[in-house]
Amino acid sequence: MASGSPKFSNRSLMLVRVGGIALLVGLLGYRTGFTGLGFSLGLFALGVLFSVIALVMSLFTLTFWRYSREVTGQASLTLVLALGLVVVPVSTLIGGGGSPAIHHITTDPSDPPRFDSVIPLRGNTSNSLDYTAELAKVQRQAYPDIQPLLILANPAEVFGQSEEVIRTLGWQIVDADRAAGRIEATDTTFWFGFKDDIVIRIRPTQNGSRVDLRSVSRVGGGDIGANAARIREFSARLRTLFAERN
Repeated sequence: MASGSPKFSNRSLMLVRVGGIALLVGLLGYRTGFTGLGFSLGLFALGVLFSVIALVMSLFTLTFWRYSREVTGQASLTLVLALGLVVVPVSTLIGGGGSPAIHHITTDPSDPPRFDSVIPLRGNTSNSLDYTAELAKVQRQAYPDIQPLLILANPAEVFGQSEEVIRTLGWQIVDADRAAGRIEATDTTFWFGFKDDIVIRIRPTQNGSRVDLRSVSRVGGGDIGANAARIREFSARLRTLFAERN
């Protein structure tokens, strides 16, 4: 056994522990309001970096060194912990890596559904709700599949089923105005607890109803495709509900 392998293994395990603490503090700090966004993101990035280094060190130990059972177990534990800390955030970033730096998506760029009750909740420091022509151009190029949803059912039925979909998705309903055909809700993201606001507009058509959505992040320049994914998920679930009824 190489004389330095136990120390090397100990350091990699210590590194992944520190990385885990940094990730946890970054996440909980921002969620509780104890730390600012920039500081929390820095801690999160540092935690991922430490975990990646620990991952590489544990792989090196298991691959190239002669080691005792104790060192093998320690390196294996480090490997598992590092993978757990790295895989989810890195895969999320990779999954949204091709997304444009926008945070505002709608199924109707020419006439986006309007927010009302959500506006006071956003505060003065949130992103603007202005949907510009330039933003519409970028969205059309990046997300050509984001389109209005046409349902062969009357608006009252669609409204009720939309509320059901919102509940299954875990969004918080802020306002549900049946007369206006508008539902406003807020979705809280998993990692940092970011608040993203959604408005759903339901209008009658000749053969049923047209459903338009608008999803916008309160903070951040880009959303790694989160708002588009949210609209896709809602549309798919609503479409499935009505398909199952027919």
